[in-house]
Amino acid sequence: MRNRMAVHLALAGGLLLLAGCAAAGEKGSAPAETPVQTGGQLTAAPSASPAATSSQASATAAATVSQAGATAPAGTAAPEVPDEGQPPTALEAAKTVLRALSRGDMETVAAWAHPDRGVRFSPYAYVDVQRDIVLTRDELGSAMDDNTKRVWREFAGSGELIELTFADYYKKFVYDADFFSDAEIALNQGLGQGTTVNNINEVYPAETHDFVEYHIDGIDPAVEGMDWRSLRLVFEKMDGDHALVGIVHDQWTP
Repeated sequence: MRNRMAVHLALAGGLLLLAGCAAAGEKGSAPAETPVQTGGQLTAAPSASPAATSSQASATAAATVSQAGATAPAGTAAPEVPDEGQPPTALEAAKTVLRALSRGDMETVAAWAHPDRGVRFSPYAYVDVQRDIVLTRDELGSAMDDNTKRVWREFAGSGELIELTFADYYKKFVYDADFFSDAEIALNQGLGQGTTVNNINEVYPAETHDFVEYHIDGIDPAVEGMDWRSLRLVFEKMDGDHALVGIVHDQWTP
């Protein structure tokens, strides 16, 4: 009897030992396989272990950070963010034109000029449709090199003729202050008001035109604002786009 019991106990112990080994083997085995679709058929592919998944995620994150922090090679200029949408708003168009005017870049200004109407230049707030000079696109592009003297109306106060080349007119009645850096900006609203009648909305109706005004209150504090300046860029609305049709200068007048 004792021999039998010993045998039974030995057998039971052996079975327990085998069960423990089997359990240990299952814990150390490869993870369950997950079916994936290849070529229209389902085949088994092993799932990645947590450690492998963590390594892959770290590598992906490192690659993302590396790309985000990449810079252009030395000596390469970074691309400039465009100032205009497609099509541009009046404010966007005016900013581009004003930047070109600040640099004396009349070729860029010419590219914005109305193809048929050209651009009318008014030295003061009152737009004189009979006497103000109108330049076409072609004339604008080479205006700075044109030595032709034109009569741009009369000086306020003295009544003398404004007989100047375009380059000289530009210095006195277009970009005679740093409008690009120092001015207040308004859309379809007048900021500067002098003694000269402002008829901009009569000549350029609001239904078909936009104007952007750049205004500087004064340059020399000693003259208490009597040297204020305004520049108004007038655009015709063209199917959502804008074409430059007028450059109206304004300033304090006696």
